[in-house]
Amino acid sequence: MDLKELKQTDIWKLYEQGRNFMRMRNIFTDTDKNYRFYNGNQWEGAKIEGIEQAQFNFIMTIVDHKTSSINANLWAINYSSENYENKEFRKTAEDTCEMLNKKAAKVWEKDNMDLKVRETSEDSAINDEGIIYVNYDKEKQNPVNEILSKNDVQYGNENNPDIQTQPFIIIKQRMPLINAINIAKADGVSEDKIALIGADKDYFEEAGDDAKYEREDMVTVVTKMWKEKGTIHYAKSVKYTEIKKDTDTKLTYYPIAHFNWKQKKGSSRGEGEVRYLIPNQIELNKTLARMLLSVKQNSYPQKVIAMDKIQNPGAVNQIGGIIKTKNNMTIDDVNKVFGIIPPAAMSGDVQGLMTNLINITRELRNAGDMATGGVDPEKASGKAILAVQQAMQQPLIKQLAGLKKFIEDLARIWLDMWITYTPEGITLEQTEKDPQTGEEVISLIKVPSSVMEKLQADVKIDITPKGAFDKFAQESSIENLFTKGMFSPQMLPQLKIYANALSDDSVMPKQKLLDIIEEQEEEQRKIAEINAQAQLLKQRAANFINADPAGQARLIDEATQNIQEQPQEAVIQNSY
Repeated sequence: MDLKELKQTDIWKLYEQGRNFMRMRNIFTDTDKNYRFYNGNQWEGAKIEGIEQAQFNFIMTIVDHKTSSINANLWAINYSSENYENKEFRKTAEDTCEMLNKKAAKVWEKDNMDLKVRETSEDSAINDEGIIYVNYDKEKQNPVNEILSKNDVQYGNENNPDIQTQPFIIIKQRMPLINAINIAKADGVSEDKIALIGADKDYFEEAGDDAKYEREDMVTVVTKMWKEKGTIHYAKSVKYTEIKKDTDTKLTYYPIAHFNWKQKKGSSRGEGEVRYLIPNQIELNKTLARMLLSVKQNSYPQKVIAMDKIQNPGAVNQIGGIIKTKNNMTIDDVNKVFGIIPPAAMSGDVQGLMTNLINITRELRNAGDMATGGVDPEKASGKAILAVQQAMQQPLIKQLAGLKKFIEDLARIWLDMWITYTPEGITLEQTEKDPQTGEEVISLIKVPSSVMEKLQADVKIDITPKGAFDKFAQESSIENLFTKGMFSPQMLPQLKIYANALSDDSVMPKQKLLDIIEEQEEEQRKIAEINAQAQLLKQRAANFINADPAGQARLIDEATQNIQEQPQEAVIQNSY
């Protein structure tokens, strides 16, 4: 069939419209430029000779500092039920949420979410927007999170940053040709249409310079997602044929979460850090190149020689070499044959300009020495350094709040998938204490889908500090408590009051303190029980010794009868 007679699919036409819009907005060219400057490839396309391509890459410093600042916390998903209307269901809801929290923690660890969240926030800082697409492993009943490039995602409304209100979303993928054919075969596509799936060279607008080189035959596959009657539908297409027909996922959320570094009015994609740092970086690099060129040309002494007056010119560049003159020239005449031009002094304004460009740019971007922790830790306490850093990081509050919302969106998508894709119930782990041994026992509980749907779970994100100076201040505070004897049995009531008075986001680990207090109280209770039992045994022994033979016989009979009635009586053991 002649390619001119083929018609593009409706999904492909919609994709082409979105791609033309992205071209008009310079999204593809800006992406490559932003990543080049961040990674240090800052002389791309420059035609220069005799100048080293030197640079001071302050863009990477600023981006790394800011992404590290907002990721200086441990994240934990915490589901909590908001179903207060049904009091009978309340206990079931709380237990289910506790089990979901454990499952979410395992998914977070196994899927390396700390790393993926950091990479997503880095994408956002460099190129305006970080995106994660959530797939689902039905066999393991776990969500699978994949980082997408901004270049590969189109929104139905490019002016609205709210993902879940988009009329449709399009995702572009470059995949091996055989994979696209297998998708079509699995969906029952006819052989004549499968024959229309062919490799292409549509890789020029992939994100990153290396992505524009492919080893095997690849094809562009476009996935369209849209909402219809409250659920998410999707279909897949190559240029001339659909390879996956309209499918209802039953999900209520788009399986996509994105994090905009800064909100930009009228844009769904936000604004990053790099774009407006590039002019300063270019000027710094040019100034540095000019300075180096000036140093090469003017900062070293130049020899001036009358070559026709010297017998052995090669000795001029030899250390300690003997220079032989012609025509019996005397030493007094050497200055007429050989001379040195002293180096020219370079203006200090050049060095001052470079220093100001770097320092002022960093300060204006809130990434100066104070913000990045450039304080002598030996001359300041951990709390003082922490206070300075936290004060300097106040401008990053919006980014921190945005990242927190991004993780909350992921958590809601996970919950939506667990509810949707486990119609026969989801298997969760429940931890209980063995009543006899007191040890924790893990058992598998199958939670019915009706309970999950009725749950009406809300999502909270718990944050735990983990920065270097956070840890230092935390350890110092705990050490002070030990020094003051606050963990002694007599001081436990006061320590409990102190722990309850702490805020949840305090540097002092509130929950750890409460757990320690609970353990100590339990130990004290056990010790009190042992002491009480010991006193009772002493009293019984004294009564037995002081009793007459008839009384002793009666006490023995009573003890024998108690043993027969309670054969499983616990044996008191020394806990030390």
